[in-house]
Amino acid sequence: MTITGVCLSESGSQARMVPPNGLRAAVIIPARGGSKGIPRKNIQPVCGKPLIGWSLEAAHRAKTIERVFVSTDDAEIAAVARQFSAEVIPRPAEISGDTVSSESALLHGLEFLEKQEGYVPDLLVFLQCTSPLMLPEDIDGTVAKLVAEKADTAMTVAPFCFFLWQLDAAGEAAEINHDKRVRPRRQDRAAQYRETGAVYVMRTSGFKEHKHRFFGKTVMHVVPEMRSAEIDDPMDLRVIETLLQVSQHA
Repeated sequence: MTITGVCLSESGSQARMVPPNGLRAAVIIPARGGSKGIPRKNIQPVCGKPLIGWSLEAAHRAKTIERVFVSTDDAEIAAVARQFSAEVIPRPAEISGDTVSSESALLHGLEFLEKQEGYVPDLLVFLQCTSPLMLPEDIDGTVAKLVAEKADTAMTVAPFCFFLWQLDAAGEAAEINHDKRVRPRRQDRAAQYRETGAVYVMRTSGFKEHKHRFFGKTVMHVVPEMRSAEIDDPMDLRVIETLLQVSQHA
């Protein structure tokens, strides 16, 4: 199902708040209707609510966020988004395929909002609904990190302490992030981090110029490993549900 016409909520251009840092920050969550790994993934029930609902609730509770949007080509996702008080940006079919980048949806969303109501946030906060363990403080922390360090882009990361390998041209195992002749203890190794895929923050002007989520000075906001899990396949849904149940009763 596709969406046509303007689909902003009744709140229109009315801002909820101006973030404490003085910068206007808006969330856009791209959510396509098609998903090959898990059919209808973005609205699959997870611990009693649609998957996208977890990210939307975190976005609304974040103190630094002014407005929350969902960019989608799907009527059912749009309806769910509105149930969670998000504003909907209709996403054209030509940027809704499997091979289209998230950046395309974000750029379209910014263009749509500027044309429809002249709204241009200072900061664009890109959230992915495949990270339901994300908390409001993860969003606020990433925004705060960018502002405090006068950065252009920021992301959530989790500590990473594993040894990575790859096959070389001869088909043999070759080390990537270590020297195989040295096996230091975890506490003796230099800190490394992996991108969680949950939260990205960009200065809007720079993003519109570079058209990529990483440009200029990039900084990291570290979140606990438990909150870094993503949903990519059916087994991940079960694992995430277990982690959510544990976190809710902690």
